[in-house]
Amino acid sequence: MASRNLNNPPSLSAREMEILELVATGLTNNDIAAKLEISKRTVDNHISNILTKTSTENRVELVRWALQWGKVCLNDVNCCILPRQNNSSSEVLS
Repeated sequence: MASRNLNNPPSLSAREMEILELVATGLTNNDIAAKLEISKRTVDNHISNILTKTSTENRVELVRWALQWGKVCLNDVNCCILPRQNNSSSEVLS
């Protein structure tokens, strides 16, 4: 794996996050294209950009990266309740 910033994950666009979530569920590029009603080539380009941004080399590394940074939730793995971002209390989101 290439070296990466261990303090801050790279920023992904909303569409890239949507595609990342679908990759994490095991969908192929063709399946993702059909689901999102876009071309397979567009999906290929998005995934290539995501791999570059995350310094990962393949889909397995990408899903591991996404789990490490809390970008995806798979079968209750990495699915935690995050604290609210306010100053008045430390309540958690339901």
